[in-house]
Amino acid sequence: MRPSWDEYFLSIAREVATRSTCERRHVGAVIVRDKRILTTGYNGSPPGQRHCTEVGCLLEEGRCIRTLHAEQNAIAQAALHGVHTKGATMYTTCRPCHVCARMIVGAGIVRVVFFGESPEGWAHEVLEAAGVEIVCLPEPPRRNAEGWDAVLLQ
Repeated sequence: MRPSWDEYFLSIAREVATRSTCERRHVGAVIVRDKRILTTGYNGSPPGQRHCTEVGCLLEEGRCIRTLHAEQNAIAQAALHGVHTKGATMYTTCRPCHVCARMIVGAGIVRVVFFGESPEGWAHEVLEAAGVEIVCLPEPPRRNAEGWDAVLLQ
């Protein structure tokens, strides 16, 4: 079955997540406008910093603070390369946190699509107040060793 555009770009975000250098969580993000990929990002240490895979996670209150979030990296890549994100859609493999939600709004992104449930608390309030469309999709099956989706094997 042919995937929708949202499913297609989320599958790319999932692949981007494989580049993550955080041992605790692998997250990927893709910024798209007019069905064209503008930038991608994954959670990992800023350039020049050591990665969790090299020295372990730096934890504060149970969360790794060594890495940038995938959404932050995707927005930073756009800024670094002069790519404007106004009117774009962000695809991410998990719901954005409150910091990423503020960055999404600040970057002019108008739509966020991700796997899982709607953001809670402040993140949801920030996105909703800015008129950002929030789309939550169920997580599809993972690929098996041969690369085929379980859905295709049924």
